[in-house]
Amino acid sequence: MLLLTVVVTVLYAALARRQLDLGPLGGYLVGLGFVISLLGSVLLHELGHALTARRYGIGVRGITLELLGGYTEMDRDAPSPRVELLISLAGPAVSAVLGAGAVAATLALPAGTLGHQLAFQLAVSNVVVAIFNSLPGLPLDGGRALRAAVWALTRDRHRGTEVAGWVGRAVALGTLALVVVLTMRRALAPLALPLLLLVALTLWRGAGQSIRLARIGRRLHLVDLARLARPVLPVPAGTPLAEAQRRRDEVATPHAALGVVDAAGRTVAVVDPARAARVPPERRPWVAVDEVARDLSAVPVLPLGTDGERVLETVRTHPGAQYVVTAGEDVVGVLHIADLAQLLEPERKTNT
Repeated sequence: MLLLTVVVTVLYAALARRQLDLGPLGGYLVGLGFVISLLGSVLLHELGHALTARRYGIGVRGITLELLGGYTEMDRDAPSPRVELLISLAGPAVSAVLGAGAVAATLALPAGTLGHQLAFQLAVSNVVVAIFNSLPGLPLDGGRALRAAVWALTRDRHRGTEVAGWVGRAVALGTLALVVVLTMRRALAPLALPLLLLVALTLWRGAGQSIRLARIGRRLHLVDLARLARPVLPVPAGTPLAEAQRRRDEVATPHAALGVVDAAGRTVAVVDPARAARVPPERRPWVAVDEVARDLSAVPVLPLGTDGERVLETVRTHPGAQYVVTAGEDVVGVLHIADLAQLLEPERKTNT
């Protein structure tokens, strides 16, 4: 973010000095002001998404701003293709309105003035953002609109996501081809080349992530915590780690989770496998399970019977390696993120 700020400031400062007859300091101040204006435009674009989402009862966790764009994090997916379409088009619509206003200001202001130059650059940037974001490929807004259309036609949201993701990869390749052509014709400023390459890379990665999420979504119905969660072997607090592991091996469930119980037999913590593995074997007889365990209050909870979508949502909002599975107030199992990943992405697991 800081690097992009410097690059854009320097590029615009050079332009401002040439066209407005400014000194170096004045040029840099104008360039920095242009960066702030760009961020404001991106914020208004994302607010279009956010306010439309809230209009339809979808909560917004936050907005992340970047010079090359931004994104709005919502607490759940759109409930219908229509709502998805309206949310996706709200951002480009805001950018189009800003662009039209900046075009009008450009025409109204005297040429060769600071106001005219800033209005012109804001007009160009907002119109480009509106048009580029409307291209039909994820992660662009136009890709979300395409997903909504395919979703409406097939009644399959995941298929819509996958189709829009593949189109997004085509858009990324098209952007890369455009960069190559402009470079060969020497139509790009030297500092603009890495920015456009970064845009193409961002599009490719975002499209790939969308395809991956679509494939995961198709397997969410397979998530059954009763079968997926590992059983819990209770061991009293203060038990040496080596003894706890020996007991687990004796009951022929080496994959079972170790739960630390208090004097009343209540599970109060679960052993963290990663922390336990870091203890050298020769020290395990002298290290109590308490020292390598996590208190239950620090471990996200999943009630038994939680469906796949809610499990995945919990993983997104509370990232971790373990999740306690409960039935009422009782701990009945521990879900390991690796087990969930193997179920949802078997090919990815095999390749690694």
